[in-house]
Amino acid sequence: MNRNTKAALISISALLLGSLAVSSCSRTYAPLATVPEVDLNRYMGKWYEIASIPQRFSKGCHCTTAEYKLNASEGYVEVYNSCRKNSASGKLSDVKGKAYPVDGSNNSKLKVQFFWPFKGDYWILELDKDYQHVVVGSPDRESLWILSRKPTLDKETYNQLVLSAKTKGFPVEQLQLMDQGCNE
Repeated sequence: MNRNTKAALISISALLLGSLAVSSCSRTYAPLATVPEVDLNRYMGKWYEIASIPQRFSKGCHCTTAEYKLNASEGYVEVYNSCRKNSASGKLSDVKGKAYPVDGSNNSKLKVQFFWPFKGDYWILELDKDYQHVVVGSPDRESLWILSRKPTLDKETYNQLVLSAKTKGFPVEQLQLMDQGCNE
């Protein structure tokens, strides 16, 4: 066996061992329950982010909102997310996407796509009966949002939603409140 072949085998072995180590360390979670059913027509409209586990794309965001519009003829939801960068009066940053209901979920699970071909999980975990506040997360527990129809949410309701997310295995200590100063 020549030197190049040995080096290639050693490199491949190291990659395999590394990937095994990473996969053996990955967390496993209990199944994540969503709400039984979501009326998409009632869910449409504007939502204000109250708190979230920060994501790299939301770094420096203030006054974050999400607007949803049903495109029933095409079978998806139009998504428009926006925020102000670095301050409540900062430059507008926005993105448009599409959300597709997952078959068999009664609209409580969606796949959201902002950049083809990548899709993310958008699971509705808690939803007020009047569609005034919601908790959205992902089954890997790395994404979590608390949203409201108003820029603020009373402390008691907020605390209840955080407790619910904690019981579902989310790292709620990572939640950061959103500055909604420009929307009040």
